[in-house]
Amino acid sequence: MSFEELRVIIIVYVSALLPIYLVLKNRSVLPDWVPGIYIGAFITCALGWELWFTYGWVDGDSVDIRRSANLNQWLPLHINWLMNSLADAGTITLGGLWLMWMQAKKDYKIFTYWNWSAFSVFMLWCIGQNIFVEMFLYHDQLSEGKDLSWAPLSPAGPYLNPVLFEFNDRSLMLQTQIPWLILPAFIYKAVILLNKKGSYEMTPED
Repeated sequence: MSFEELRVIIIVYVSALLPIYLVLKNRSVLPDWVPGIYIGAFITCALGWELWFTYGWVDGDSVDIRRSANLNQWLPLHINWLMNSLADAGTITLGGLWLMWMQAKKDYKIFTYWNWSAFSVFMLWCIGQNIFVEMFLYHDQLSEGKDLSWAPLSPAGPYLNPVLFEFNDRSLMLQTQIPWLILPAFIYKAVILLNKKGSYEMTPED
């Protein structure tokens, strides 16, 4: 096994499983909406693109065709989508919301109304991590000539998938960027709505 393969395996498992541990450990001090956002993001990412990209359901190659035998052994086909979706929901979604909160100097109000400054942090985090994943983590699985399936949250599919830029013989494609261009606004809006719902239910006169 190469060092690069080992690095991929460690990052995938840590980013998928560590957030579960942190959420369970800190459940008593986390806002009530955190588990709902975590589960909702997991389902959305799984059904939105991770299952489709893993199995290559519509005009795509399954992940076991697009990567090495060692990665297939340590990240089997049938749990690949699970690990990626857990990482999407935990490290990316909850991690991005935590960064928003930290950038706002722990002002909880950013979760109760739309704040463009906070949203910009979240959006940059989501896009930045996705670029990192494509260029430095999964570059061999997402390179030119390895087709990904059409997916609901990547509606252009492999049919309109230009190279956005190239660096060090690695390419960044449009198809894999689309989900994280679409999803952050919906996640942030969902957090705000859940906070408003919670406030409504806690108001005695209502």
